[in-house]
Amino acid sequence: MKAVLASCSASISELKRNPTALIDQADGEPIAILNHNKPTAYLIPAETYEALLDSIEDYQLGIIVRERQKEKISAIEVDIDEL
Repeated sequence: MKAVLASCSASISELKRNPTALIDQADGEPIAILNHNKPTAYLIPAETYEALLDSIEDYQLGIIVRERQKEKISAIEVDIDEL
């Protein structure tokens, strides 16, 4: 059996019946959408989704920074006035 990674859950039928009420009742928390008592999707508020995307982007940028720090050894120092 799959673990449900949310404190709120609803069936697909409940979601179809009244999605707005379901979101309001969850009070900003993720909702596990169940199909035959198994989680098939998670419904999260738009703000949470946007924050997750920002976190992923920050993480990816951090990886790029760490990779580029390794390249610093082979960098050539340039004076802006000499350009």
